[in-house]
Amino acid sequence: MRNPLADKVTKIKPSGIRKFFDIVSEMKDAISLGVGEPDFETPWHIREEGIYSLEKGKTHYTSNSGLKELREEIVRYLERRFNLSYDPVAETLVTVGGSEAIDIALRAMLNPGDEVIIPQPCYVSYLPCTVLADGAPVFIDLKAENEFRLTAKELEDAITPKTKVLILPFPNNPTGAVMTRSDLEAIAKVIEKHDIFVLSDEIYSELTYCGDHVSIASLPGMRERTVVINGFSKSYAMTGWRLGYACGPKEIISQMTKIHQFAIMCAPSTSQFAAVEAVKNGDADVARMRESYDNRRRFVVSTLRGMGLDCFEPLGAFYAFPCIKQFGMTSDEFATKLLQEEKLAVVPGTAFGDCGEGFLRISYAYSLEKLKVALGRLEDFTARLKS
Repeated sequence: MRNPLADKVTKIKPSGIRKFFDIVSEMKDAISLGVGEPDFETPWHIREEGIYSLEKGKTHYTSNSGLKELREEIVRYLERRFNLSYDPVAETLVTVGGSEAIDIALRAMLNPGDEVIIPQPCYVSYLPCTVLADGAPVFIDLKAENEFRLTAKELEDAITPKTKVLILPFPNNPTGAVMTRSDLEAIAKVIEKHDIFVLSDEIYSELTYCGDHVSIASLPGMRERTVVINGFSKSYAMTGWRLGYACGPKEIISQMTKIHQFAIMCAPSTSQFAAVEAVKNGDADVARMRESYDNRRRFVVSTLRGMGLDCFEPLGAFYAFPCIKQFGMTSDEFATKLLQEEKLAVVPGTAFGDCGEGFLRISYAYSLEKLKVALGRLEDFTARLKS
């Protein structure tokens, strides 16, 4: 029988995160710090708006690009928060989560063989989405001594005549690293020099703990060569609503909309009505959740350092990325043994790229009470390894 499967699909490895999810789900009394999902419920006034839209029978298709009212509110939000200006009609697209936006942006921009620069460690979808779009991934290994920020020299050294897109994943999953304005200004000069484009994944933009988030698209000369990806999952605790968006040059957004039109049609209407309420009246909710994450962040980093683990201070997202190289184990070995002996699940750093070897991703999107119990188990485990 003829092979029904595409080679480029079968060669993609499954997510390294799922292995530990599956084990934890079957293990009694296990604690997981592996989920990158807010532990907060979607704020009630946002849920209520979604419920109200159902009660009113607003259950039909929206336009392919999304509700006009939502796109207008997204544009107002981006201008208010990040000094970004877009046309809600021609330069804004509502998608099924930020993940769809990443996928269709790459498909819209890449020809076969075009190189995509991907700084690692990073979100697990960038590599497979690049491959599925027939692009060629080129990795930059970010360094702990640089606080996992991308430097202009690292970018310059990675660029070739085939380079077309840089993925800029900050604030970063899994490291919690952020890029400052001066970092981005140096990067922007390299981007303009080589005439390449940027896919700026800013899904954690509201979860920045030291100063305000800066979008590279707000810098001079960068708006016309940047697609900004954002969404509602992290900022508003709306993961299950599956809603994101992309903003960028109209010639790119129009082609992304074409792909979205044929593959998806439109994002869920109920989610879109709820999202209008989120961007209009959700600033206080975002601030409240950010403050809680910040408290947890400080506790987690202090506790990890207190047990003798090197951990640079994450200034964004809701992850810590401690180093476990002192124990002479691979990240996968450490995480597996920790789960078996202490019933505590964390994610090996290698799930986010080979340069994540020797690190773990620990999510602090959990209550302080749960974090205290979980980190107590980790401390017991590391104490045994040291004895």
